[in-house]
Amino acid sequence: MQFDDQNRVGKAKRRALVNQTEAKNRVELFRHLPQYDHGSQLPNLESKLFQLDSVHPAVFKVGLRYMAGDISGVNARCTEMLRALQEAIIDYSTPPEKVLIRELTAKISSYISFINECRPLSISMGNAIRFVKRRIAKLPLSHTDVEAKTALCSDIDRFINEKIIIADKVIVGHASTKVRDGDVLLTYGLSCVVEMILLSAHDVGKKFRVVVVDSRPKLESQALLNRLIAKGLSCTYTHINAVSYIMHEVTKVFLGASAVLSNGTVLSRVGTACIAMVAHAFSVPVLICCEAFKFHERVLLDSICCNEIGDPGALATVPGRMDINYLENWTNEENLQLLNLMYDVTPSDYVSVIVTDHGMVS
Repeated sequence: MQFDDQNRVGKAKRRALVNQTEAKNRVELFRHLPQYDHGSQLPNLESKLFQLDSVHPAVFKVGLRYMAGDISGVNARCTEMLRALQEAIIDYSTPPEKVLIRELTAKISSYISFINECRPLSISMGNAIRFVKRRIAKLPLSHTDVEAKTALCSDIDRFINEKIIIADKVIVGHASTKVRDGDVLLTYGLSCVVEMILLSAHDVGKKFRVVVVDSRPKLESQALLNRLIAKGLSCTYTHINAVSYIMHEVTKVFLGASAVLSNGTVLSRVGTACIAMVAHAFSVPVLICCEAFKFHERVLLDSICCNEIGDPGALATVPGRMDINYLENWTNEENLQLLNLMYDVTPSDYVSVIVTDHGMVS
């Protein structure tokens, strides 16, 4: 939804279950995206725990965890959402003289709206939702409620198993063949499938070094670094501002993705495009590891029209450095806006190979 359309935003607010406070220092260029005052929504939503009868407890719990940032990573977010919908389907009962296919689809849509209010859906989560709705639409009318719900839950289990769990194992099998002794592999952010590739190559005895690149404000690569070191891998840790200094040592770049679009563009955590472009300048191959369910027919040419804006206040503080507080009261500065974009877009020109569960796409 375009959030600079006042009429549509007004209607959405009247339907919304989560009361969001608009940010005071909104960035004009991104007015079409939701910009909320972070920090106030979570306590407000928690206080409604026993008031929202229209939201299933499992869906409510997932929404809270999305808003709190407890669930990160596209695969984890998608899996948790599907598990919550599974619980909601099991507990659902069709009203008298109603048809399960229509009523359940409407119920699922209301749950998805709630989840989207807690945190905007990723493109791959949209693909998973469409899968669930298609399976509901294809349910035979002759099925009883119990049979229909059993079939749906089985379909969701199959989707998680085939499209995420098995898909990751297949990607690891493909990508591990590209790792050779003496390689220096660079990765950025926290991608579960890239972590599995590195650990798999190490387990079979390949000798290589990993360069882990990180960036503020989340510094999520530190968790990956700790796990790799614990498994005995040789690692180098650096921040994204120093990537051009270390790229001359690197032989291959392994990156995760939130989505791959129909024009070959890769949507991933902000900073990925920077890494890919620096690697391209140094003639280092860039391998994007992405499950097929994250592919989408949409086309994006930039990261402005479609994105997610994180907490701008996170940029004003430096973890572990209480003395750096120059932007402590930045919200009181009328002419100062901080922009914390979550994703960026990498053109296909800077990608060498996309490794999927259906094979490698050059």
